[in-house]
Amino acid sequence: MGGRSYFFNAVAALFIILQLGSAARPAPKPSKLDMQFIKTSCRTTSYPQLCTISLSDYASKIHSSPKILAETALSIAFATARSTSTAITKLSKTRYLKPREAAAMSNCVEVLGDSVDELQMSIKEMKNPESRSFGLQMSNIQTWVSAALTYEDTCMDGFDEIAVSGKVKDKVTGYILRVEQMTSIALALVNNYAAGQTGSP
Repeated sequence: MGGRSYFFNAVAALFIILQLGSAARPAPKPSKLDMQFIKTSCRTTSYPQLCTISLSDYASKIHSSPKILAETALSIAFATARSTSTAITKLSKTRYLKPREAAAMSNCVEVLGDSVDELQMSIKEMKNPESRSFGLQMSNIQTWVSAALTYEDTCMDGFDEIAVSGKVKDKVTGYILRVEQMTSIALALVNNYAAGQTGSP
């Protein structure tokens, strides 16, 4: 199980770097302090290695800002969820799927769409700090990112309830594990920012 998780983490990191697209482009040559901030912050997440790999290319942009760190993690989670939704949509259209597998896949695509929406709202809220009080702003973001995680869990629940071929289940598990991990990382870093922020962002 550990080896499989490591494989998925490595694939996730590569996929994120290639697919991020809409997030800010990596800046060259981060300082040691920038990198140390990323590593220290990522230790508070459930997936410190994946967190560090995914965020280290953006260390020069993040510097030592918990706010920019959280925003960047949200952007990565959003890009990952959106790409995962696209991949599973394509997988759902393959001809070898059984009717129940296709139904579970369709449900997964639907709830992943909801997850994408929740993450997109969170990003927009992070970029509009003056729209409401800081406490309410962060409460909304935490609620939406938590909801995104729930939607992602719902996708896997649909496959656990039916007999799915190993090939299909392995593919879906890989996709969903990736997006769940990145969403979990984003939520942890958002929580850190909310807990540590007592004044202006």
